[in-house]
Amino acid sequence: MKPPVITRLDELETLFAGAGGQLYGGEAINQLEHALQAALAAESEGATPELIVAALLHDVGHLITGQGNDDVASGINDHHEAIGAVALEALFSEDVCQPIALHVAAKRFLCATEPGYIKRLSPASLASLNLQGGVMDALEAARFAARRHAADAVRLRRWDEVAKVPKLATPPLAHYLDIAQRVLRPASSVTP
Repeated sequence: MKPPVITRLDELETLFAGAGGQLYGGEAINQLEHALQAALAAESEGATPELIVAALLHDVGHLITGQGNDDVASGINDHHEAIGAVALEALFSEDVCQPIALHVAAKRFLCATEPGYIKRLSPASLASLNLQGGVMDALEAARFAARRHAADAVRLRRWDEVAKVPKLATPPLAHYLDIAQRVLRPASSVTP
């Protein structure tokens, strides 16, 4: 299935208004809460606007694919990182899309290179790790680390992991869509 191409911010708003209310893959929060918490974590650390938007949208592929709360338990890998990045590339530059595309690989990388990281994963994130290729070997880790957006993907991954707190207060989606508006590709490169 070819992922849809998102060409307007209001399409993202509609997507979050619908599928954003679904539980976030085995966690105690929904997709929208997870997205807002990840964006808040990025913003709190003084990340660039592009990385804040990447944090907000890193799991948009789950919304596009209609990930069910039990998909991971059923052994389904929806490849949300690739689907989301491709769907967003008409709207945003590589500085937004590539950290999204690499955030799953960043989890695999951190499990391979940072002692104790794997023990900090939530049960759902640990279960999805196996579906996503497991812990990287040394060659995979070296190749990942050499990628241009690897460091940003690792930062995004860390925000992803902390963005699972039930009832955490965050700014509304509109706040982050305003940031997204500022980092859109020029109108001439966005398909109507």
